[in-house]
Amino acid sequence: MKRPAHSPSKKDILVVALGGNALIRKGEVGSVQEQFKNLRIPLSQVAHLSRDYRIVITHGNGPQVGNLLLQQECCDALPRLPLEILVAQTQGQIGYMIESTLDNELMKLGLDIEQRFLTVLSYVLVDEHDPAFQHPSKPIGPAFTEEVAAGLPYLTVKTSKGYRRVVASPKPISIVEKREIDALIEMGFIVISCGGGGIPVIKESRMFHGIDAVIDKDLASAKLAEEIGADLFIMATDVPGVALSYGKSGEHFLRRLGLQDARRYLTEGEFPEGSMGPKVEAAIQFLENGGKRAVIASIEDIQSALQGEAGTEFEK
Repeated sequence: MKRPAHSPSKKDILVVALGGNALIRKGEVGSVQEQFKNLRIPLSQVAHLSRDYRIVITHGNGPQVGNLLLQQECCDALPRLPLEILVAQTQGQIGYMIESTLDNELMKLGLDIEQRFLTVLSYVLVDEHDPAFQHPSKPIGPAFTEEVAAGLPYLTVKTSKGYRRVVASPKPISIVEKREIDALIEMGFIVISCGGGGIPVIKESRMFHGIDAVIDKDLASAKLAEEIGADLFIMATDVPGVALSYGKSGEHFLRRLGLQDARRYLTEGEFPEGSMGPKVEAAIQFLENGGKRAVIASIEDIQSALQGEAGTEFEK
């Protein structure tokens, strides 16, 4: 897809992908109070950056969807909702929390009058023939004992926490609302979109249908960044950047990483699929499709990373 052309006189477009730890930190129970408190860290930086960039915020939703699934497992009095509906619910929930926190941070800077923001419910198109549907690999929701899992009506997989439901994680093809998002950016809105990787849909004839799957948030964010012609893409997470031998005696964080080396490390299994792998893949995808800068950094270092002082910068 051809990248949209934006006026050179306008501010660059920045996509900020917030990891799940932006809302719930390790060791926390995930109360609403904790989530609001945690969001102030990245969103105070976003408020400052809104002076210099047109911004799109994307975010994860794993713990929130997991809580909704657990609630469903604990109650038989009501019909259970499909996964795409739960993703839509969390897009609204987290979108509200981001908007509320961002409004407060903009107010502190005196920018609340001039800077507008909006959450967009986001569909993400996937291919129903994606190989991921033949090999579901994404654990979601609560953990069960082996005995309970054996009687569940869906596929489960053994994890370190117990047996968990497993669903497909297909590659994102396109963000359905990309034109609406692009129009809002042009109107000056900070846009919150692609929550939890977006609501996965397939297309039959001219109609979209939801499907049981989970789309990786960083890959969906990279696809959105590509389709709206973003200039910069930063993935904020709970580590300082990309590391070699992560968690081992030879652990080494990288300040810069060329695309050729990034691909090689991916092939060698240096970046696990369930953590850093999709982020590195998303950075490569963004730069190969016309993006200017891609960075992976900690939640606390969003501004510093954009200034070239923190995180891992990917180089073409």
